[in-house]
Amino acid sequence: MRTVIGTCHCKAVEFEVDLVDGFEHIRRCNCSLCSRKGAVMAGVTLDRLRVTRGADVLGLYQWNTKIAKHWFCSVCGIYTHHQRRSAPDEYGFNLACIEGVDLTAVGEIGSSNGAAQSLLVR
Repeated sequence: MRTVIGTCHCKAVEFEVDLVDGFEHIRRCNCSLCSRKGAVMAGVTLDRLRVTRGADVLGLYQWNTKIAKHWFCSVCGIYTHHQRRSAPDEYGFNLACIEGVDLTAVGEIGSSNGAAQSLLVR
């Protein structure tokens, strides 16, 4: 297992992610929120992501069913991670926040059809 560090832009928020087999479940989502923020996300189980600094400055955004939880730095506005509605036992996290990650070298990025899933729960 390898642990990587992620931060928001202003570094007020820092988190650690334990990787078992590198970055897993790399994707973009087409739901109304994710398509606007344009983030490339990877996923881990809840026990593999820890906020180590700045929990007090994290903002939380929820809508519709209020099951998904989207966190962002309230100082600089950067999305750091979210708890998924479709898999509440997982966090998605912003790959661009991870130190040393070159998004152009990540390889193929999958997609998640969050827009269709949102239509099913209204």
